[in-house]
Amino acid sequence: MHFTIKRIAVASLVCLLAISGTAQSLLTPEQLAKREKKKNLTVKEWNTDAHTKARWLDHVKTYDNQGRCVEEIEYASYGQRKRVTYTYDDKTGKVLEEVEYNDRNKPVRIRKYEWNTNGTKAKQYNYLPNGKLYSIKVFEYIFAD
Repeated sequence: MHFTIKRIAVASLVCLLAISGTAQSLLTPEQLAKREKKKNLTVKEWNTDAHTKARWLDHVKTYDNQGRCVEEIEYASYGQRKRVTYTYDDKTGKVLEEVEYNDRNKPVRIRKYEWNTNGTKAKQYNYLPNGKLYSIKVFEYIFAD
């Protein structure tokens, strides 16, 4: 069997990530520092018309006490355009569920995720608002030489 240095390095990295097992160890110090700054943060994005100087709210992101985005709201001229909420696994820190709402705050799409032990997405389950499963996306990772 022919192994290249790149394949051995990738295999070593995958094993290391699988052994570590915790979300905190999967994050780099830079990512941890970035999350620390976002704890309990709400970011509002405003647009301003260059001529009339009129301002309107465009986007709002809300972060939890661990610095993870838990809600994103996008606005249009008539109000809320869409809203997305995120639920995380306490052990891994990965997104377990994502729910998208329409302009009337009614669910339109529900996504649930499964993760590989190395921190990559394994599957995405797509549900209708009534809870009925309508598709499954499987992620395959292929490393080229």
